[in-house]
Amino acid sequence: MIKQYRISKRGGLDLSKFDPADTGDFKDRKEAEAAMEKNLVRINELQQKLYADGKEGVVFLFQAMDAAGKDGTIRAVLSCLSPQGVTESSFKVPSSTELAHDYLWRIAKCLPEKGQIAIFNRSHYEDVLVGKIHKLYENYAWADRIDRDKIIEHRYDDIRHWEEYLYHNSIRMVKIFLNVSKEEQARRFLSRLQEEKKNWKFSSSDMKEREYWDEYQQAFEDAINETSTKVCPWYVVPADHKWYMRWVVSEIIRETLEEMDPHWPEADEEDKESFAKYEEELKAIVGEEEA
Repeated sequence: MIKQYRISKRGGLDLSKFDPADTGDFKDRKEAEAAMEKNLVRINELQQKLYADGKEGVVFLFQAMDAAGKDGTIRAVLSCLSPQGVTESSFKVPSSTELAHDYLWRIAKCLPEKGQIAIFNRSHYEDVLVGKIHKLYENYAWADRIDRDKIIEHRYDDIRHWEEYLYHNSIRMVKIFLNVSKEEQARRFLSRLQEEKKNWKFSSSDMKEREYWDEYQQAFEDAINETSTKVCPWYVVPADHKWYMRWVVSEIIRETLEEMDPHWPEADEEDKESFAKYEEELKAIVGEEEA
């Protein structure tokens, strides 16, 4: 069912043709939640194998408009993971130290080790989203040889090549765009204003950024079209119904881990030969203690 949301080649995406309110073949919320629970059990099993295998790492990257549900989805779907094998990074406005380096520097520091999962709440794509819309790059220090009119075009090339480089070095990049409608975003903003416990989530800047809705939709469409590849795909996930969105994300993660196909490491022959000896020694100790 999720193949319809997967974008694995450059160009051709028309974001307006993706329905943010889609719920697939599910008849109701309970059916989707039950299916997600099954996925979480499988994801937990696969993560344990991935960690033990230690041959490949994976990044699950989340991008979205404000109030699309990134935090809640990450919490609902990925809380089943063992902390020892997962990291989460959130990328906000770059610090002065980060701006003194290349723009991928702060991202590269957060890449997972082989055997681990990294969760990116926002990412290097901020540079071709908010950075593109507000032309933040105009405030950066650039060498005179840089053609500033082509900075975003170069960013797309850099991202695409960098992600494929990571894939060639056993780190996968799975990119998830939570596609919320403008109307649903308004409802969620209203909820944040009306429910006191949610007030902290709302900022006046949220409404200011909402004025750029069409520009952001075009920026997301451009970024996905320019950086989708077979080995580093994008997924455009319907986000108006949180229960469906979370099931789709759980499907993406489960299918990705199954495709990676991690296995429990096998002991070498020398170790196996010593196992019988150690087994007898331990049985003797356990027998003495029980006696």
